[in-house]
Amino acid sequence: MPSQLTVKTVEQRGDHYDVSFRDADEFDGLETPDWATDLAESKVSGSEVRMGRDGTDDWFIQSVRVPADHVDSEGDASRKALEVATVISEHELYDSQ
Repeated sequence: MPSQLTVKTVEQRGDHYDVSFRDADEFDGLETPDWATDLAESKVSGSEVRMGRDGTDDWFIQSVRVPADHVDSEGDASRKALEVATVISEHELYDSQ
């Protein structure tokens, strides 16, 4: 069962906001499964999700990148990233892959 996500940091980096939920150092490596890419795109066009595993088969969301031209502020970027994270964490593949 996915845990409740809390935004840790929001940084504007060029043409996107990087909204982090977990420290990248918690994972051996980060990647974006195809199914997560499709879900992120379905919620916020142009968004990207970075996910990792912690030594188990479970996926965890590390961060979401939100295009800066889709939001008005850091707070808006956080809300959009949480929308993306929610649709991913509610998807059946989140628990089974």
